[in-house]
Amino acid sequence: MVSSVLINEAVENLTAGLVKEDAKLVMDAYAFARESYADISLDSGQSAAEFSKSIGLILAELNSDAQTRIAGLLAVLPKYHPEVADQIESRFGTEVSNLVDSVRKLFKLRDLTGGLEEIGHGKNAAQIRKAQAETLRKMLLAMAADMRVVMIRLAARMAALRYLARKKEDNDASRHYAKETLEIYAPLANRLGIWQVKWELEDLAFRFIDPEAYRTIAKNLEEKRTEREEFIRKTMDRLKKELDAAGIKADVTGRPKHIYSIYNKMRGKSLDFSRMYDLRAFRVIVSDIKTCFTVLDIIHRLWTPILKEFDDYISRPKPNGYQSLHTVVVSENGQPFEVQIRTQEMHRLAEFGVAAHWRYKETGGSSFVAQQYDEKISFLRQLLSWKTDVDDAVTEEGSHKEWAEKIKSTTLDDRIYALTPQARVIDLPKGATPIDFAYQVHSDVGHRCRGARVDGVMVPLNTPLKSGQTVEIITAKGASGNFGPSRDWLSPGYAVNPRTHAKIRAWFNGIEYQETVASGRAIIEKLLQREGKTAVNLEELARKLEFSKVEELFFAAGKEKLNLRNVEMVLHGQESVKETGSDDDIIRKSRSSSVASGAKSGILVVGTEGLLTQMAKCCKPAPPDPIVGFVTRGKGVSIHRKDCKNFLEMERKAPERVIQTTWGILEPDTVYPVDIDVLAGDRQGLLRDISDVFMREKINVIGVHTQSNKGQARMSFTVEIVSTESLNKAMQMIREVGGVTQVKRH
Repeated sequence: MVSSVLINEAVENLTAGLVKEDAKLVMDAYAFARESYADISLDSGQSAAEFSKSIGLILAELNSDAQTRIAGLLAVLPKYHPEVADQIESRFGTEVSNLVDSVRKLFKLRDLTGGLEEIGHGKNAAQIRKAQAETLRKMLLAMAADMRVVMIRLAARMAALRYLARKKEDNDASRHYAKETLEIYAPLANRLGIWQVKWELEDLAFRFIDPEAYRTIAKNLEEKRTEREEFIRKTMDRLKKELDAAGIKADVTGRPKHIYSIYNKMRGKSLDFSRMYDLRAFRVIVSDIKTCFTVLDIIHRLWTPILKEFDDYISRPKPNGYQSLHTVVVSENGQPFEVQIRTQEMHRLAEFGVAAHWRYKETGGSSFVAQQYDEKISFLRQLLSWKTDVDDAVTEEGSHKEWAEKIKSTTLDDRIYALTPQARVIDLPKGATPIDFAYQVHSDVGHRCRGARVDGVMVPLNTPLKSGQTVEIITAKGASGNFGPSRDWLSPGYAVNPRTHAKIRAWFNGIEYQETVASGRAIIEKLLQREGKTAVNLEELARKLEFSKVEELFFAAGKEKLNLRNVEMVLHGQESVKETGSDDDIIRKSRSSSVASGAKSGILVVGTEGLLTQMAKCCKPAPPDPIVGFVTRGKGVSIHRKDCKNFLEMERKAPERVIQTTWGILEPDTVYPVDIDVLAGDRQGLLRDISDVFMREKINVIGVHTQSNKGQARMSFTVEIVSTESLNKAMQMIREVGGVTQVKRH
C-alpha cells in the first residue's frame, strides 16, 4: 500500500527515480506551484500548495514520468488562478499543458455530474445507480485520451481523502465523497491495475462510510500486527527452504489483506474476524502446472490442510478464466493461513489478462461480454506494470519517454459519453450526433427533436458529439400529429447509431400504416354509401370477411388486397365465396426479372449517366412507349409515358425539371408491370375467361381488383409484360370475351 503522506514529508521525494534533467524540471514546477498557490485554499479547507504537493508525491510513489508529476503539481491551477495557468505551456511545454487541461475537464465533469446522489429512485434505484456509475467510469476513461490524466485524477482523489482522514472529517459531504470514491474511482484504479491506489482509496473511503466497522477491523489487525509479521517471515523462510530442497524454483511472497477487502469477505461469507483464514496469506509462483501440484503436496505435508477450504481453480477455472490453487492450512501453533499457487502464465493473466478480473470483482461474475474493452484495459495494465518493472533502469532517459509515449497514445473506447442538462450520462457510439443523443434519451424526444444546444451553443443536428459535452435537445410542442422525424435523418451523416435508424424507420412505417388504414376506411365507407348500408356493424362485417379486427379490414382495402365484390356479397346476405377463377387463383408472384423487383429498366437519360431512375406508378410505362423523365426531390428521375396526365400537369408547373429519356438496350427477360381496366356485364365465370387469355399469352398476373354494381363488373389487372406488343394482342383477345364492353390501359 502507498504509505500516507505527512505534511512535512521531504520535498526531495518528488524527484525519486528521475534523471537529473527531469528532476530539475519537477523542482522548477514545484517552486512555480508553491508561489502560484500562495494563500489559496480549496473548498475542503486544505491549502492548494499542500494539495498539489500531495498529488506530486503520490505520482512519484507510483513511479510516473516527470511530465505527469509536473501536471499533478499544477492540476488545480486553472481553476484557482487561470491567468497564471496560461503560462504553463510556455514554461513547461505543450505536453504538460495538455495534461493539465485534460485534468481540468475531469474535475469539471465531477462538478457537472455531482456524483451519484440524485441518480435513481424506486425499486430499480440500486440497478440504475450501478449502471450510471459504470457509465461514469467509462466516461472518465474516454475523456482522457492520455491515460496519465486518469492517474493524476486518481492521485488527486487520494490526496483529498488523506486530508479528510487527517482532519477526521465526519459529515454528509465527506461520506458522499467517500461513497463516490468506492463507486467510481477505486474500481477505475482496479481496472488499470494500479493496486496500491485501489487499496488505499478503498480503505480511506471505508473509513468514512462505516467508521465503526473500520475501527474494529483496524484494531484487530493492529493488536496482532507484530505477531502476524513475525509469523509471515518465519513461514516464508521455512517454505522457501523446503522448496529449495526439492529443487523447485519459486517466487514466494506474503500477500497483504486490506481493511476494506477483509470487511467485504466477512460480509459476503458471513464470517467472524477470528475465522478470516487469509489474514496471513502467501502466494507461490512456479514455472508449470505440474509443479503447482508438487508445491501443494509439500505444503500439505508441512502443515495440516483444512480440506473444505481447498479450491482447485486450475481444473475448474472461475467464470472469468482465473486459474490458481487455493488452500488453507493450520500451523503447529494452530494458526490458519492461506496459500495461493499458480504458474507465471496464470499470474500474468490474473494480473493483466483477458480474464476481465475487474468485472468479476465488481459484479460477482461475468454476465456480460465486452472483450475488446477488456483487451484495451489489459494493455494499459501491462504498460503500467512494465513501467514498474523498468524502475531499476530509470537512469536510462529513454525508458520514461517510451513508456509515456505508449500510454498516452492508447485510447480505451470507441464510444462517447455526453451529458443531459440534468447530468445524466448518455452512452453513444463514436461519431454520434444530437439526433442519436435524442433517441437514446427517449424515442419520443427523438421524434420531437427540432434542434440542439451543445454546451449552450446551437449546433446543426448532424454535428458529431464529444465526450463530456452537455447536450440540450429542443423539442416540438403539441399533439403527436404535429411533429415527427425527417427522412433526411436516414441519410449518411445525420445519425450513426443503428438503433436510431430503426426507430426513425419504425415511425415512418407507423405513419404509412395509419395512412393505409385511413385510405381503406374511405374505400369501405364509400362502398357502404353506394350500397345504402351505412348502418352496418363494421365489426360483424369484418368477422364475416375473416378479419379479426375492423382495422385489418381497412388495411386490406387500403393495400388493395381485398376483393370489394366479396364485401358487396356479404352486405346483400350472400356468403363470400372463393370459386375457381377467383382473384387468388390467377394472381402469381412477381418475377425476379421485373423492374418492380429491382431489375434493370434499360432506360437512358439523355446526356447524363449514373442517375437513379424509377418507373412512375401512375402510368407504368413499358417499351416501346414514348417516355420522358421528371427530376424528383430525393428519389432520382421518375419515368412517365409522354401522354401521362400526371406528367403533363407537373411539366406545366415545373418545366425546368423535365429531362429527355429513351429506351436503351433491353434485357430479353426483363418484364414491366402495367395496369389494364376491363368493363363488362357481370356473369358467372367472367374472371375465369379473362384469366384464360392471360394464361394462353403467357402473361403473368400479379394483381387483380374486381368490383360489381348493378350488373356491371369493373376489373383492374396488373400484369407483367416484355413489351406493349404482347399486351395489345392480349387486350384484343379480351375484347372478344363474352360480355366485355371495354378494355383499356390505365
